[in-house]
Amino acid sequence: MNQKLTFLDLLIFISASLSVISGNTMMSIDLGAEYIKIAVVRPRFGLEIVLNGESSRKTRAIVAFEGEERHYESQAENIALKYPEKAVGFLTQILGHQFDDPEVQLYRKRFPYYNLIKDEQRGTVLFKIDENTVYSSEEIFAMLLEKAKEYANKFTKQDIKDAVLTVPAFYNQAERRAVQVAAQMAGINVLQLLSDNAAVALNFGVFSNSKIKSTPRYYMFYDMGSISAVVTIVGYKTVKRREKTGLKSIPQMTVIGTGFDHTLGGLEFTLRLRAHLAKTFNNQEKSSLKVENNERAMAKLWKEAERVKKVLSANNNHYAQVENLLDDKDFRAFVTREEFEQMSQDLFERVTKPIDDALRASKLTLDDIVDVVLMGGGTRIPKIQAILRRYLERGDLGKSINTDEAAALGAVYKAASFSKMIKVKSFEVLEGNVYPISVVYERPTVYKDGQVKSVMYRHTLFECMSPYPQKKIMNFINHTSDFTFNVTYSSHDFITDRTRSFRQSVISRYTLTGIKETILKASKQGDITGIQAHFWMSESGILVLDEVASIGGKIDLTGGVQMSSYSEVVTPSEEFFVSSHAVESQENESPEENNVDAGGLGGSIDSFEQKKNIVAGGLGGSTDSFEQKKIIVEGEDSQKEKKGVDKTVKHLSLKESFKMDREEAMKRNGKDLYKFKDVSPKVINVKKFVNIQQENLDVMDMSEKQVAIAKQRLEDLRKADVAKRKLEKAKK
Repeated sequence: MNQKLTFLDLLIFISASLSVISGNTMMSIDLGAEYIKIAVVRPRFGLEIVLNGESSRKTRAIVAFEGEERHYESQAENIALKYPEKAVGFLTQILGHQFDDPEVQLYRKRFPYYNLIKDEQRGTVLFKIDENTVYSSEEIFAMLLEKAKEYANKFTKQDIKDAVLTVPAFYNQAERRAVQVAAQMAGINVLQLLSDNAAVALNFGVFSNSKIKSTPRYYMFYDMGSISAVVTIVGYKTVKRREKTGLKSIPQMTVIGTGFDHTLGGLEFTLRLRAHLAKTFNNQEKSSLKVENNERAMAKLWKEAERVKKVLSANNNHYAQVENLLDDKDFRAFVTREEFEQMSQDLFERVTKPIDDALRASKLTLDDIVDVVLMGGGTRIPKIQAILRRYLERGDLGKSINTDEAAALGAVYKAASFSKMIKVKSFEVLEGNVYPISVVYERPTVYKDGQVKSVMYRHTLFECMSPYPQKKIMNFINHTSDFTFNVTYSSHDFITDRTRSFRQSVISRYTLTGIKETILKASKQGDITGIQAHFWMSESGILVLDEVASIGGKIDLTGGVQMSSYSEVVTPSEEFFVSSHAVESQENESPEENNVDAGGLGGSIDSFEQKKNIVAGGLGGSTDSFEQKKIIVEGEDSQKEKKGVDKTVKHLSLKESFKMDREEAMKRNGKDLYKFKDVSPKVINVKKFVNIQQENLDVMDMSEKQVAIAKQRLEDLRKADVAKRKLEKAKK
């Protein structure tokens, strides 16, 4: 209660004049592998954890099927003991994966009783519940989201549609898209997908607001959940932002390092203990049957192993016991903590590697870390705590927040920032891209001997730990006709186990059409320098190709530098890349400088040095030097500049443009300094858009028709559930 009051008193300011009406409430869903937690924020109430139908603050992430009925909570757990094949859980492990992915194979090994079949059209996973019932993993996941939404609606007595969802930090593009599709089926508008560790870090930062200063402070969050261990290093500092009342300092958190072991979690320790209990029962020779061959018996042992594991965290020994385990025989065995640690020795050896990976990504050392915060049920194992204390050289590890609910509370705080009806203190959140992403394309290249060949190039768009949300702009030079390029995962220098498990390194293929027509029309207005693609790594960590257009450039020194791109459509709100909006070069100039692999778009091509041509300085901002403002564009070498640029160089060389101050520059152009200050470059952004065709190659997305059918199917099931509850209520 104290935590909630502190949170409200210090950090949330809700207008007392606002009435509680539908649409004012936002929610978050913390999507754990084993449990989900739900939080809401609404005017006059602040942040609250939602209780489920059994008044619990967390809900098992499991859906059980019995005929045409669906069950959740304790009912689902009971069905899981009797009919484990009909109670589906731990879906986060296989969501957004192909059927033959290594992670799906591991899932089948862990849960052999599920009847998984391959979707022949998409290549993804389907659950066959019975002869007449088959669901996709997205549909079952949508059922969990739909139930979470139902709990939130009942808790607030409102129809909530907007939510921030948490996902593992290591989720790739296909997995994040799959979560969004499932949310769409459940009728949830996803405001943002927020990494669970980032959500906890936001909650932590909100409570530690007074400690955040202009000098960065770095914290480590170690999370061992049910199926994975993730380490996140976060930097906190204040930044200046201009608001209506002037410049204001606001807190900012940036994820600068992430390391993970996506198969090291509490579930793996439970499975080790279950295997030990199964072996012990077989050795007792109470039955001629092997317990491993009985799915119901193994489900009972799994539940008991989970219980004993938790007890051994506080006790040195305990008895495991299951009534009527197999063949009407009871099972009882003495288990010590030492035995448990011995059977899990190889798992303990993997505990510290995510720390090393996160530190390497962040370029920090342990001495730079102010504090370490533990999260997840796995960190309650005494041996893991001892390993971490020794490795981190710390006598005590941070336990200052309720990490069970911190992700849900941090995510709903983020959700509140989207609302116009709920006012929260600004807190900027920048996440770090885990998997480097590149563009691979083919370009006609002229060699020294005069031959023209098509050469494959690779350019990295987003490096490991590039902050997002972020826009990137890439210029394709010398492309005068329709062409295709691929977006792929780049080589990863230290987190390799999971990237190797990706069945397909190519994320998506883009085909650009209508280029000839675009260039022909645009060339009548100026010189064309290439095709420009605008990429956007969204707040949810999903890469989007926003737009593609032909671009051109010309410089008018009488009124300053003017860069233009040409088209029929004028969009003045999107300024061309002047001042702080520098464009990174993404195009290489000479094939001799490249490491080229002619093996095709999906091949592995080493990155190479990028070249930048600085055209001229902008005229805004500082009065000291042109160097303060510059426009960076791509093109050929300086000897091969386009006509529009050549005209500029005649008047103002690159070297001169950096050395001259403004007064001297204006004298050369026959203007006095006073008039110079009054003249601002008129920036025009006019674009001729190119047609884009996208095909996802990592995992085929569900079509609009498939999503619509799934939504209707879920709606029919929901109506059946409502009718059943009404009937049961009437009988009472």
